[in-house]
Amino acid sequence: MTQYAPTSTADTTTRSRGLVARASLAVSAALAALLVTAASGGAAPDAKAPAPDTIVKVTGNASEGFGIEYYDGSSAFPPTDSEAMAECQEYTAKVGRIRCRVEVKTWYRDLVETKRAIKHARRS
Repeated sequence: MTQYAPTSTADTTTRSRGLVARASLAVSAALAALLVTAASGGAAPDAKAPAPDTIVKVTGNASEGFGIEYYDGSSAFPPTDSEAMAECQEYTAKVGRIRCRVEVKTWYRDLVETKRAIKHARRS
């Protein structure tokens, strides 16, 4: 896991928003891929391969940290929920702190749902 040493609060804020935005996009892409696969009754032998950034596996939990594996073999390890919430405290405006906390809660809720959906799809 790569650790970044932010040079300012603005860098941390930008990085946190970027992580949340990328994770939200990845979760949305994975859910869309699962829905398309479920609606088609499974992948046909000549089916087009999924996008490289499609989530294929989610491990861990919010308190200990998630691991996200993508179709192209890459992986991401977002911060734990406590680390992400601590980063939210770095916002100077109350509205920014609240928005950040809501994004973090939504992100981790969606990761749990994605993990559950992938597990269900593999059982089917």
